Amino acid sequence: MRLLPKIRPKMSIEAEVITPDIFAGKSLDEIANLPVWEGREKRRLSDFFDVEGENAPNPENVKITIDGDASWVKYIGAKMKAGEIVVKGNVGMHTGEDMRGGRIIVEGCADSFTALSIRGGEIIIKGSAKDYLGAAPRGEWRGMRGGRIVVEGNVGREAGAWMIGGLIHIKGNVGQFVGVHMREGTIVIDGNAGARAGAQMMGGRIIILGKLEELLPGFIYKDTVDFVEIEGTRIDGPFARFIGDLTEGGEGNLLLLSENNQHLLKTK
Repeated sequence: MRLLPKIRPKMSIEAEVITPDIFAGKSLDEIANLPVWEGREKRRLSDFFDVEGENAPNPENVKITIDGDASWVKYIGAKMKAGEIVVKGNVGMHTGEDMRGGRIIVEGCADSFTALSIRGGEIIIKGSAKDYLGAAPRGEWRGMRGGRIVVEGNVGREAGAWMIGGLIHIKGNVGQFVGVHMREGTIVIDGNAGARAGAQMMGGRIIILGKLEELLPGFIYKDTVDFVEIEGTRIDGPFARFIGDLTEGGEGNLLLLSENNQHLLKTK
């Protein structure tokens, strides 16, 4: 299935219907007539996209390709359980929210609130992502619960906030408060991390291969480990392991690649 954007509207649209689960078994006309929202106005998917290609009866066999920029489209792949979505451009807010399975590949960048409360599946972002990646929705305390998120670029603030499972792998740099309120799961940062990493963290792992800007006083040095293992892949260290956030009674693990964090290890 291919969705070809027509003309960018004045405001973002909400399109929770763009999922393999909803597309499965429908004709092109039925897909074209699916409802989306532009502000308070109910519109049709075909008002914004041309719909082409062949569909499949089962969600796991449905592949949706958005052939162009979709930064003005919110909730792409929300609650999806199977199948694949490929976006040949950027995506808007709330992409993959509450996702249960399947795969989303974004060839551009992702806006804020991507993968909120994701429970399963995989999201790959080949560009960068803004704030609150894999975090909890506003007013909730349950963030990412499972699944896998990979961002090949940089990520903004509060990635993995309230995380309770799964893996986030950031291949670039990350902003402040990564893993804030984290309970379980793993966050890996290949680049540098802003201040307040792991604030109010109770459990889980944050692994930083680059430089951490500053270490919160609620973390104490525990020991040094020779390597860490992520999804069966060994990454050699040594890594300095800190436990925290003790101000909250936390027992999370903050692992810093020693060679890039000597400014913090001198006072451990």
